[in-house]
Formats: sequence, structure tokens, C-alpha cells
Amino acid sequence: MRSIWKGALTFGLVNVPVKVYSATEDHDVSLHQVHNVDGGRIRYQRICEIDGEVVPYQDIDRAYDDGEQTVVLTKADLASLPSERSREIEVVEFVPSEQVDLLTLDKAYYLEPDSSSPKAYVLLRKTLEQTDRTAIVRFSLRQKTRLAALRVRGDVLVLQTLLWADEVREAAFPALEESVRISAKELEMSASLVDSFSKDFDPEEFTDEYQQELRTLIDAKLEQGDALDTDVTFGKAEDDDGGEVIDLMEALRASVERSRAARGEKAEPAKKAPAKKKTSKAS
Repeated sequence: MRSIWKGALTFGLVNVPVKVYSATEDHDVSLHQVHNVDGGRIRYQRICEIDGEVVPYQDIDRAYDDGEQTVVLTKADLASLPSERSREIEVVEFVPSEQVDLLTLDKAYYLEPDSSSPKAYVLLRKTLEQTDRTAIVRFSLRQKTRLAALRVRGDVLVLQTLLWADEVREAAFPALEESVRISAKELEMSASLVDSFSKDFDPEEFTDEYQQELRTLIDAKLEQGDALDTDVTFGKAEDDDGGEVIDLMEALRASVERSRAARGEKAEPAKKAPAKKKTSKAS
């Protein structure tokens, strides 16, 4: 893993230097849009609605539209905001862990101690464990002020961003306001059904069947020769923002090798692909 942010976790006078890593990743197979006639890559361009010209990424600003007027925010405007300058994860309060509503939990990050001695890091971790408390913290990441829950997972401190209170919708359903009578027998039978399905949760027992079937379909098409040459059909786009287009064929080959390895089959020698220039990602 590669750290995405470095700073310090602070509570009281205690300062814990940390590195921040994304704790999760997307396992979905990356798919492109193509023309169904010839397989050519469909790319999206940033076109100005006034002059019809394609606009380079570096010439694009942000704007807010209130329905009647538009306020343009330049890069300098956004850079002047103070929040992103802070490199502190500030502990605001410690709360009972059960008071953190699971509905508000968002993106998770691992924190790694970033000092010669992890003593302060371990101290905070053990304190959270013994007191059964979750630290509510405030920090800035990618030009946004964020609220987060700091908790323990194994030997690691985990920072999990929280939705703001006004981002959680109120569940107002008239049907639930009606009085419903549940008999003791119905409740007993329902509890019996729950008991018959009860066991310890093991996330390793569950797999994303759709993605597995999608990979199987891709592997089958490759093995049958039902594939197109990426360079010919996708072509090359002009370099306008320094981004990089993922080589689909290489991704597919890697998927095939991974699939074969999982089945215990010997991987075929990979053909060396021609060097590709850096090109723009599709918008």
C-alpha cells in the first residue's frame, strides 16, 4: 500500500505522527464503452457550450449555479481556503462506541505510526480498547473538512469518515405509523427462524458472484479468440491532462492469469506489449 496523506493525530498535548492509507479497494472489473459496430473506444471530451471548443483540463475552473446566477471559483479561490493546509487529525471527543450510528460510516483508512517509537500510537490504541470508546475526530482531506470515527481494528487504528448529520435522510414512512398487532406465537416462530440461521459472521464465506461470472465470461472470450486488438480499436488520444489510459488487454491478460492461477493451471508466457504513451483518461 502507498500512503495518501501524512499528518499527526492530536489529543490534548499528545501528538501521534501517522501515515494514512486507504483501507478498502474496488474489485470490480474495469470496463470501457465501445462502438458496437467496430469496437472503437468511445471517449468523452470536455466541450465548452459557448464556443464548442474542446477545453484542456488545466483551463477548467469550478462553478456554483443557484438556478439564476453562476459563480465561478478559480483554482486560486479554492487554494485560498484554509482547511486543506491543516495536517492534523484533531480528537474532538471520546464517545461510547455504540453511539456511533452505522448509517453514518463512510470511507475507511488505516493509520500507521510515522515515528521512531510507536509508543504514543499504542497507548491511544490500548486506551480506546480498554474504555470501549470511539474517538470523534476532525481533519481535512482533498480540500474538504471531514468528521470521522477513530477506532481499533486488531492492532491498527482505523479512521472512518462520517457523514454529516444533514447528509442522512430522515426515514418518514406513513405505513410504519400504523398500529400493528404481533402475537406472541408469531414472535416466537420468527425468533425460531432467526435462530435456525444464526452463526458467527465470516466475510470470507461470501463472494461477488457477478464479478466472478464477468471474469469467467471475459476469459472464455479470450480463449475462443473473440477479442480485438486494443491499439487498433481503441487508438490513442491526445495528452491533455497527463492522465493515463488503462491498457485493457493487459488488464484482461492479468485477469486470465489470476483466474488460471486460482484454478491451479499453468499460466501461458505473456507476450510483450508495445510501449504505450501516456494519454488522457475518459471523463
